[in-house]
Amino acid sequence: MKVSRRTFLAAAAGATAAVRSFAGFGKYLFGVAGPASDFDNSVRYGFDYHEAHVWEVANMPEGEFEKFKNHVLGSPLRCRRFNLFSASWGDSDSPAIRVVGPNADTAAARAYVERALPRCRQLGAEIIVWGSAASRNVPEGFSRARAWAQIQDFLRMVDPIARSQNITIAIEPLRAAESNILNTGAEALKMVRELNLPNIKMMIDYFHLRSMNEDPEILWTARHEIVHLHFSNPHGRVWPRDPAEDPQYSRFFGFVKKIGYTGGITIEAIGKYEESAAGALAFFRRELA
Repeated sequence: MKVSRRTFLAAAAGATAAVRSFAGFGKYLFGVAGPASDFDNSVRYGFDYHEAHVWEVANMPEGEFEKFKNHVLGSPLRCRRFNLFSASWGDSDSPAIRVVGPNADTAAARAYVERALPRCRQLGAEIIVWGSAASRNVPEGFSRARAWAQIQDFLRMVDPIARSQNITIAIEPLRAAESNILNTGAEALKMVRELNLPNIKMMIDYFHLRSMNEDPEILWTARHEIVHLHFSNPHGRVWPRDPAEDPQYSRFFGFVKKIGYTGGITIEAIGKYEESAAGALAFFRRELA
């Protein structure tokens, strides 16, 4: 059967649209943060991207990385967002890249970043979240002013490498129970503005924001610097489902809409896709309608 060029192009466009129209709606895309082993679940349950771990991808043996890359590129999704930039989450045989303290190793950090970012880009990376408390926590007795300067030195080193890969680094404020520096959106904003680097921005994680009792108005204050969002129900750090779970939900999403936010919202939470994915996506549609 002969197919006209117009029919072929229309079919191709329809196929492309089908690939892209997963969970996202309007200006928003939705993903889930997790290890490489969860990638297929992000595909199966209709998310727009998978937020993989830089640390895991960077430390994969070459053959394992190529296998994962081919799997990702053969799927309808990409790893458009990454987290765990310079440290693992929980126990790991690999130590964190130390950014702060007397044992900070600039040469090792550069070598790691130069290996990690190109790999992430091959998997579709656009934004990498930098929380990684173990790499940036200030040792007891160490100068906080010096720690702040070391973080800036690290990010100045990262910026041109990120730019060469068309990747933006988003500083993540972490609650005081996990980190002893850069705990609030206000602190992250101060860092971003002091550095004034094109590929160093910030993000907000709702769980950490609520843990620190920070006003969601930080979304408005930092609207020009925020490039990504993480979300979970702060009561248990589980997948969100019900607008009544937390009294600040409506205020937070009100600011998300007010600032005209466009981009990814990643679920970083405890739970299972099969039990929570549909409810979480329905929740976001209600809150962002």
